[in-house]
Amino acid sequence: MMKKRGVTIEDLARMIKKGFDETSKKKEVDDRFDVIENRLEKIEKLILADHKRRIERLEGEVRDLKDLLAVK
Repeated sequence: MMKKRGVTIEDLARMIKKGFDETSKKKEVDDRFDVIENRLEKIEKLILADHKRRIERLEGEVRDLKDLLAVK
C-alpha cells in the first residue's frame, strides 16, 4: 500500500504557477484569434464592397442595353 503524502507549499506554488502560465497562454491565443478575426472582417468588407460596385455597374449596363433595345 502506498503512503499518502501531503501537499507541500512548494507543490502548491508549482500548481499555482502552472495555472497562471496556462492562463497566460490562453490569453495569448485569444489575442491572436482576435487579430485574425479583425483581419477576416476587413477582407470580407473589401470583397463585399467590390461585389457591390460590380453589381451596380452590371445593373447600369443592363439598363443601358434595355434602353438601346427598347425593352421594358
